[in-house]
Amino acid sequence: MKIYTLKTKQYLPISIEKAWEFLSDPKNLKTITPEYMKFEVVSGADRKMYPGQIIQYIVTPIAGIKNKWVTEITHVKNKEYFVDEQRFGPYSLWHHKHFIKEIPGGVEMEDIIDYKIPLGILGQLIHPMIVKPRLKEVFEYRKKKLIELFGTIETKASNEIIFV
Repeated sequence: MKIYTLKTKQYLPISIEKAWEFLSDPKNLKTITPEYMKFEVVSGADRKMYPGQIIQYIVTPIAGIKNKWVTEITHVKNKEYFVDEQRFGPYSLWHHKHFIKEIPGGVEMEDIIDYKIPLGILGQLIHPMIVKPRLKEVFEYRKKKLIELFGTIETKASNEIIFV
């Protein structure tokens, strides 16, 4: 059973209040998801995030195949972090921690995602060819959209995406 980890950091020149307002609104996920994925919130995005919130999506990540994805917001600490966990969807495990903290001139956003691919050894074989590149592409898109929306902190050299 191989569990993969994806870590990202991004630095934005906005207040912690503005960052939290954007990130804690589930409707904004569509804005930072590539259009080809045809991301659609089906239910559960009518409020800011709260522990126990169930959000249902339809997403089309590969070859036009629609997937239903259901996540639960399990933890929320105002203006610091929230955690979403997949309850139903394409992964055997998806545990996504979102952290934000104030830094000089803005905020640091950090994501840590622990995930497992289904299908055992076959899943491990397709991970480097399909899943890992697709996840990197999705988070690169997100980084680009957030820069378009809010700008970036040029003094920070690393807006990084790391697979462990």
